[in-house]
Amino acid sequence: MGRLFGTDGVRGIANKDLTNELAMKIGSAAATVLLEESKSAKPTVLIGKDTRASGDMLEAALTAGLCSVGCNVLSVGVVPTPAVAYLVGQYQCEAGIMISASHNPCEYNGIKIFQKTGYKLDDSIEDEIEQIILDNSREPSIKIGGDVGNRLFCKTAVNDYIEHVVSTTNVRFDGLSIALDCANGSASVCAKEIFTRLGAKCLMLTDTPDGTNINNNCGSTHPEELMKFVRDAKLDLGLAFDGDADRMLAVDENGILVDGDKVIAICAKRMKDEGRLAKDTAVVTVMSNMGFFKFCEENSINCAKTAVGDRYVLEKMLKDGYNIGGEQSGHVIFLDYATTGDGELSGVQLLETVVKSGKKLSELASIMNVYPQVLINVKVSPEGKQKYNNDEYIIAATQKAEMELMGDGRVLVRVSGTEPLVRVMLEGKDIDHITKLGNEIAAVVKERLS
Repeated sequence: MGRLFGTDGVRGIANKDLTNELAMKIGSAAATVLLEESKSAKPTVLIGKDTRASGDMLEAALTAGLCSVGCNVLSVGVVPTPAVAYLVGQYQCEAGIMISASHNPCEYNGIKIFQKTGYKLDDSIEDEIEQIILDNSREPSIKIGGDVGNRLFCKTAVNDYIEHVVSTTNVRFDGLSIALDCANGSASVCAKEIFTRLGAKCLMLTDTPDGTNINNNCGSTHPEELMKFVRDAKLDLGLAFDGDADRMLAVDENGILVDGDKVIAICAKRMKDEGRLAKDTAVVTVMSNMGFFKFCEENSINCAKTAVGDRYVLEKMLKDGYNIGGEQSGHVIFLDYATTGDGELSGVQLLETVVKSGKKLSELASIMNVYPQVLINVKVSPEGKQKYNNDEYIIAATQKAEMELMGDGRVLVRVSGTEPLVRVMLEGKDIDHITKLGNEIAAVVKERLS
């Protein structure tokens, strides 16, 4: 059996791949590994969730697993993923768990685990948990009688998180009219309150979750409706979150998308101008647009590159002492305020930059020229994902495309860490040319790995 943990926790179709039995085992195994050094007789693990119908079911299973080995569970209900990361420390819990499949459709769900520091698990800790579940490397210590854990409920979690995000700026947003697309997910419980408290006039989209409509043609993966709405309503800007609100994409006053690369560029430049950009460096992944690297060169900002996944961005930031990093997809980490990507916090920092500059978002976003980019997601079989790295035909197709671009672009083909996909990405000066090359590579991938 392959690894349970991908680049962002355990993920799969709820009740099929991610079963109650597996969730219960993850709960007891995670507690066994994470709580070994706890000095508390009954350590507490905090659990939050997004708005998916399967959230209650998986929370019950995780709770059963945790309580069976003597942990108390603090249930905070529907909250963003970064709220779990923040509240673990605030409430002095031993660990935190978020039940969410982020930007995936409603039938998916996932389990993200945070250490008591608020950071996601290291690979080594994930490996230990997997060994207990998959290899029976050791038996969790099952408790009986009064030693069994209890489930507790916290009603202040959402407001405590709101207070935290609001506290990250001393700037008021009075006079700004903005639209907030909550993806019918976790942002629905707090986004309006955050930006309203700071003075913005908020118009809401997709903030009525019903358990099945999360990420359904809305949010950061489908910002088209928000783009049209902002333009038609003549608003200052819009913000689109994903299902668990750990990522954010913006829309300028003309309805043009401002992606994660541009958000990082805008905020990094302000931080540099204010003398707050640690080591004058921003951290991004290899998927960032070539235009971002050009922006860094033109503004004397160093750029550190990592593998795809916000966990790798964070690792680099912590290792080398940087304070802003993220992904084109909208995961942005402001390490001065948070231990993980936070869509609403990113929105606050972006609006602060807009207010301080006195400029429209479109003008701020113009500091970075975007190279034409093509991204093709090819659905592959689980077996295909495993074979990708060694397939000589895919390697040959990739090398052929790179030779045709002759240094005026780049090709990146990679396996998704969270979905059964191979992503084919090309950048270059001519959109028609890179589209043709991308389709050629995608055809080979489909033929070899589907």
